[in-house]
This record gives sequence, structure tokens and C-alpha cells, in this order.
Amino acid sequence: MSKLNIDQQTIRALFSDRKTDFLIPDYQRPYAWGENECQTLWDDLRLFAFPNDDCNNFDSDRDEYFLGPIVMFKNEGKMEIIDGQQRLTTLMLLLRAFYERYGKMQDEKSIKTSKFIEQCIWKTDEYGDSDKTVLKINSEVATEKEKVEFLNILKTGTATKGDESNYSNNYRFFQDKIDQFQKDYPSYFTLFPLRIMNNCILLPIEAESQDTALRIFSTLNDRGKPLSDSDIFKAQFYKFYGQKGEKDSFITKWKDLEVLCESIFHPQSGTPMDEIFTRYMYYERAKQGISSNTTEALRKFYEKNSYALLKKEETFENLIDLANFWNDVIGQNAERFSMRVLRRLFVLNYAPNSMWTYFVTVYYMVNRQEDGSLEDEAFYDFLNKTTAFVWAYAVTNPGVNALRTPLFAEMINIVNGQPVTFAKFPFDTEQLTNAFNNYVFSNNRAITKSMLTWWAFQNPEQDKFQMGTILEIEHIFSRSRQEKEHSLSNPKNMESLGNKSILEKGINIRASDYKFCDKVKYYNGYESAKTNQRKEGTRVKELRDLAATATDFTETDIVTRNAKIIHGFVEYMDKNGLLKKE
Repeated sequence: MSKLNIDQQTIRALFSDRKTDFLIPDYQRPYAWGENECQTLWDDLRLFAFPNDDCNNFDSDRDEYFLGPIVMFKNEGKMEIIDGQQRLTTLMLLLRAFYERYGKMQDEKSIKTSKFIEQCIWKTDEYGDSDKTVLKINSEVATEKEKVEFLNILKTGTATKGDESNYSNNYRFFQDKIDQFQKDYPSYFTLFPLRIMNNCILLPIEAESQDTALRIFSTLNDRGKPLSDSDIFKAQFYKFYGQKGEKDSFITKWKDLEVLCESIFHPQSGTPMDEIFTRYMYYERAKQGISSNTTEALRKFYEKNSYALLKKEETFENLIDLANFWNDVIGQNAERFSMRVLRRLFVLNYAPNSMWTYFVTVYYMVNRQEDGSLEDEAFYDFLNKTTAFVWAYAVTNPGVNALRTPLFAEMINIVNGQPVTFAKFPFDTEQLTNAFNNYVFSNNRAITKSMLTWWAFQNPEQDKFQMGTILEIEHIFSRSRQEKEHSLSNPKNMESLGNKSILEKGINIRASDYKFCDKVKYYNGYESAKTNQRKEGTRVKELRDLAATATDFTETDIVTRNAKIIHGFVEYMDKNGLLKKE
């Protein structure tokens, strides 16, 4: 069980301890406090130290003001800050602003107060005298210029003109507040920093390891954003490239990668940067021959052997290349992929779960050519086989965990140069057909839209949809029609694949409750009587063909179309070599 050292302390007790040596690590987010946060802190401290603006309403022996926890762990002699960097940095700036004023005052009380502040900012010797060449805090989180600004402020007490970082702006803010306070309350002035240092409380929580400290932070901090896995990985890369003298180049590339990932990934949990590390992890797992259904947590995987994987030159470049690949997949880049491949990728984008993205990632990393291209025929066949298998497995073996067994095994085959066959997981034709006939394709099941998208693109004349198009599920024979007519002898046919199609959201909203003869107008497009503007019809080729050839869509049509879709899928499975041979 991890040990924790928790000891409530005053600012002065914590900061002036001779062993205190704070480090804000490079994986932390940038210093973000601005004037609003500083104003709130100043107002709170002033109200605490001088209740009702009366110096005598304060009990120096009993009054306390809690400023919150500081979560940290000892790393090579330094106290690495996991939580609390914003207020810790701000308190240092505030104390330095007080010291800048007191350092110019020579009365006895001011001299004593100055020494107390010195002991909080700089390292001291056995006599408590400060060494003003050695600060008690260092930050690696900002850019090089901002770090220089912060450390220069603490060393010299001056925010250089023209410097506009949060460090400089906040320091000047506190200087102005201190000037005004001294003018308004000259007799109180010497007591303000003393009451801050002696009666404001912090709760330092010292953990044994970074992992423990991060878990504590996640538990305590339900308001701020916890450090992501990619923040930790960034620090490892930062150190690696720093040792090579390529720190600035790395930072530029990292920021570009962040922007790219944020534009293409929208994960339900974790950050967009975590997502690219996750996808890449499956490639590395396959290379290591790991086929276990249980996947390690992202950070656990990469931290093995002291983050050895992140200390390889190729890893970061691979991540960048992989992100560019997925950007072209999502952006349907016709310069990179053939039209038939783009159609397959579009269908896969509606897969019932995200496992296909890891599978395709492994394929790309193994089979990419020097220019990042893939051999078109092989990639096209791979995408078809992946689609067929994933769709069938979603019906016969529901649940993403079940899919891991066959996909993980095939990932290893891919990195070993073996063809993807799923030979150990063949489907029986009759059982597969029965499973699809008995499956309830309700709208809330992801596989329903998956099947309908696949079916639409089985038509070779089906065009791609424009970027950003939202597809919904259309009931060709509408629910409202059944409620009024009760003309379906088997109500279950309402939710069968035979009665459903993908349809653009805007058209689906307009057409959803109409009879088929009225839906035709929306499928084909029409001139609006109100605006005299044309409302475009659907790009779903099958619906346009229905609108051109049919006068109604009945229960017989539903049953016939349902059988056609299921039979077509079974044939698709056979074509991709996924059915048991007789």
C-alpha cells in the first residue's frame, strides 16, 4: 500500500523549510491564472487578514485560512508538483511583490518581515540567511521565454517592460495592489504579509510515486482538468529530445500534433492526444506478440522499462505519421486513397464499435510505403474483409470485448507478414443467416446503422456523402402510418432492416411521418413554395430509385427487401472467405 506524508502547514513553515525545493514539471499545463483569479485571491486574503477592514479583529493565534492541497512526490531530491501549481506559483509571485516593497524599508519590523519572506523564496544556510542565487521553486512547464520571465521576477523583483506572460502581468497586478494598500492602510501594512505567511494554511500531500500522486489528484480535483496520459508522455519526449539538443523542434512538432489530433479525434474519454497514443499502442502490442483480451491502461503500457518506447526516435515520428493517416481517412482524401477505398472507409466509420480503428492502424503501420501510401488492391480487400467480419461478429457475438479475441490474433498475424484470414473464426452459413433473421435491429443498436450504411454502399452508383453530413435512420414505411392504418400484419416488420435506410438528418426530419407517396417529394427534392428555393433531395441512391419506380412501399416490399439485404450480406461474407466450407 502506498504511503502518504500529509502534514497541514502554514505557508511560512512549508516554504521556509530548508529542504523545500519545488519543481513544476514540464508535463504540467501552462500557468493559466490571470487577473480575475489574482483579484479573488487578493480579496480573500485581505478580508481574512483584516476582517471588516479592522486590524484588531484578527486573532493571530487561532485564525486560519485554508488555501487548499498541494499534491507532490519526491523526484531526485525535488518536490515535483502534481496539483497546486497555479496557487503555488501565484503565492511565490505575491510574496516576491511584498519583498520588493519591504526590501526598500529599513524599520525593524520591515527588516524582520523581509527576512521571513526571503526564507520562503530563496534557499537558506544554517543561520537562516538566504542565498539569493538559489530559488526554492523552478518551473519547466512554460516556454523557454516564459520560464526566464518567471525566474527573473523571483530573482530580481522586476517584470521587464514588454513582457506579457501571465507571470509578468500577475506580478505587476500584485505590485499595484500592494502600493495601493500601503497608501490606504499604512499602519496595517507590515502585518499583511505576516498574516499570509503565518496563518494561511496549505495541505502538502507527499506521495511515494508519480502514479500515486496522480491518483490522489484525480480523487481530490473534481473541478480542474487532471493531467492526461499524453501530458506525462510529453514530458518523457521532452527530456529525450532535450538531451539531443532538439527541444525547440520537438515542442513545435508536438503543438502541431495536438492541433491535428484535436481536429480529427473526439473520444468519449481521455484527450485527442491520448487517442493517437492508444491507436499506436495496438501496433506495439502486436509487435510484442500480445494477444491477451485484457488491455493495460495506456500509461501502464508506455511506462514499461522506464518509458523505453518513448525514448526511441521512431516513436514520435510514427505518431505524427499515424495522425496524418487518420486525418486523411476522416477527411476522405481522394489524393491519398482511391474512390473504392474511400467508400469502404466511409462505411467503416459507421462500425458498431471502435475496434476497427486499431485494426486498421496496425495494418497501416506494417504495410505503409515510404511515402505513406498503401497498395490499393490489398488495402481494399483488407477493408472489405474487416467490414464483413466486424459486422457479423457484432450480431453473433455482441460486445466489443468479444471482438478482441479474433482481432488481436489477426493483428499479430499482420505484423508477422501473414494474410488476414480469420481462419480460426469461420461462420456457419445457416447459423449466420438465422442470427440475422432473428436479430432485432432497433435504432438504438449501433449495428443497425452499420448494416444500413453498408447496404447503401453495396450499390456501385452510391455517391459519397459530403463532409459533415449527419445520417439518421429512416423508416420507409413510417411509424405514424402504422399507428393510423395498422396495415402491417406483423408489427415486428416495422423495425426490420427491410424497412430502414440511412437518410440525411434534414430530410429525415421532413419526411419521417409521411406516407410513401408523400415521402417521394423529399427523397427527390422540391421547390419550396415559401422561399422559391430548391430543397435538395437525398444522396441515397436506393431511395431515389424507389421514388422513381414505386408508387407505394408495403409490407411485402419490407419483407422482400429485408431478405435481399440479409442474403446480400451472407454473399458478402462468402466473397470475403469468412464462411465455413461445406
